[in-house]
Amino acid sequence: MKSYLSLGSNMGNTKKNIDSALQKLQQDSKINITKKSSYYKTEPVGYKNQEWFLNIVIEIETTYTPYELLKKCNEIEKDLKRKRIIRWGPRTIDIDILLYENFTSNDKKLTVPHPRMTERGFVMIPLFEIVPEIKINNKPIKTYMKKFDEDVIKIKD
Repeated sequence: MKSYLSLGSNMGNTKKNIDSALQKLQQDSKINITKKSSYYKTEPVGYKNQEWFLNIVIEIETTYTPYELLKKCNEIEKDLKRKRIIRWGPRTIDIDILLYENFTSNDKKLTVPHPRMTERGFVMIPLFEIVPEIKINNKPIKTYMKKFDEDVIKIKD
C-alpha cells in the first residue's frame, strides 16, 4: 500500500538524523521509498523556544498495516534517541504518518489523515512537491496551498 510520511528534526545534525531514519526505513524489507521531497528548513510550531526544523516528506510502498507502520516509525524514533518531554518540543527525529492508501482512522493510537497536516506548510509544501495531484479529505491538495506564507525555506541537496 502507498503511504506518505513526514520526517523532521531540530536537534544535533538534523540532516544526518533524517538520513539515518530514511536508511532505517529503506533497510526494512516491507518498506520501499518511492519518492522523496527536497529538504525544507522551517520555523517550529507550538513551542517556539527551540531551533528551526529540517523537514521532508516521502512516499513509500509498504506491506505493513497502518498500525504496524506506526510501530516501525516509533521504533526508529526510539533508535535515534527521540525523547518526548515537551509537546511540539525539540527532537532528534519525528516521523508522522500523513496518509495511508484506502485507510482512515481517528482513534487514540493513530489518526489518518494526520489531523493537522493541512494547517502546516512544512508538511503540505513538500507533499505538494512530490504529489501535486493528491487529494486530502477528497479535495485536491492545491486547494490548501494558498494559505502558506510561513517561513518554509527549500534547502538544496
